[in-house]
Amino acid sequence: MFDSDLPEFRTHGGVLIEKSDANVITAPTIMWVKALDMLLDKLTVAGVDFSKIAAVSGSAQQHGSVYWQKNCEKVLAGLDPGQFLHQQLASSFSINTSPVWMDSSTTDQCKQLEDAVGGPQKLAEITGSRGYERFTGSQIAKIAQTRPEPYKTTDRISLVSSFLCSLFLGKIAPIDVSDGSGMNLMDIRTKKWDQRLLDVAGANLEEKLGATVPSNTNVGSISPYFVERYSFSPECRVIACTGDNSASLVGK
Repeated sequence: MFDSDLPEFRTHGGVLIEKSDANVITAPTIMWVKALDMLLDKLTVAGVDFSKIAAVSGSAQQHGSVYWQKNCEKVLAGLDPGQFLHQQLASSFSINTSPVWMDSSTTDQCKQLEDAVGGPQKLAEITGSRGYERFTGSQIAKIAQTRPEPYKTTDRISLVSSFLCSLFLGKIAPIDVSDGSGMNLMDIRTKKWDQRLLDVAGANLEEKLGATVPSNTNVGSISPYFVERYSFSPECRVIACTGDNSASLVGK
């Protein structure tokens, strides 16, 4: 869909491959926003009655990350229903391309995370797996180390799932524990971030990530933007979104 329906982003298989390093693979963040605009418009044309929807949630590709610019929540809260989302959010990101699960350029950062807790086995005991290049912890660490200024201006970091949830919610949505467990940053027993790993991955990272929530959390009512633009009920609830792997498991 991305390649054919959104050719202006020049993706191949929905991603961008760095010419100088084929291990660096990203996706244009705003492309995902425009895709949501297109999907909702197609559903409108198809005659969907959004007012009958009691709750929304979703799943998104795991191991991708979105970097929000400062004042992002002010923008989300003040969206104009007369305009598309992508028109209003184009300048809301401190980094315009999101590392995705195909990226394998973070070997050094994986080693740093492992060393911080005593090796790959110990990291696996804490987070569920040894250091994996595509996991978000090492991706964040690489950005913090190689792009310190954009990282410094990043107010919040979302996974792709919590990014989608944020659009519906009209404010930054929390990361659900299922998707958060695939980051090499969360203690899978306490379901909280491990401070040693946060310290390695980036300064003030706990503030940028926020707290995790259970996957079935009702995080709030749908944004007024969707009420006014698409006639969703103001009582429509938003449930925390999750990753594609956990959603696929539940669906089996």
